[in-house]
Amino acid sequence: MKISGVDIRPGNIIEYEGGIWKVAKIQHTQPGKGGAYMQVEMKNLQDGRKTNVRFRSADTVEKVRLDTKEFQFLYEDGALLVFMDGDTFEQINLESDLLGDAKEFLQDGMQVTLELWDEKPISVALPDQIEAEIVEADAVVKGQTASSSYKPAVLDNGVRVMVPPHIGAGTRIIVDVYERTYVGKAS
Repeated sequence: MKISGVDIRPGNIIEYEGGIWKVAKIQHTQPGKGGAYMQVEMKNLQDGRKTNVRFRSADTVEKVRLDTKEFQFLYEDGALLVFMDGDTFEQINLESDLLGDAKEFLQDGMQVTLELWDEKPISVALPDQIEAEIVEADAVVKGQTASSSYKPAVLDNGVRVMVPPHIGAGTRIIVDVYERTYVGKAS
């Protein structure tokens, strides 16, 4: 689907110079001299490069629609992660850096969503929140008020998060994967 250069919005996936780019930021500019344009900051979904491009209203770009499919994480094989399609039981290997920092939250058997372009996976999305166990939590410092104080804790996957003072080691909590923050106690 073709769209005008000034209709680009953050989060759009567009085809530009033979690659697939995700729009991060936009800024509409109307200089005193010349026509208005859209300054677009975007990231290449295939190789991670970032760029800034100016699009005028006369420019058109191809807006790309990605296919999404549910996969199950099986295991890690060196630098590769092995996923299985739940419908066909076909396994695929993806590089672990495709997940970025969220990789630490990947658990055996976890359902993830892969975004595919031309049948090729270009991104992996984990669930927004996961359940994890605290293996180590600092002691509460006497005199802190419970309303505003948090203490550091280490999860069973090695990630450090800040938790309320009443949460101790052995407690199962819910953590926001992308913000790396405490959400609540698991039931």
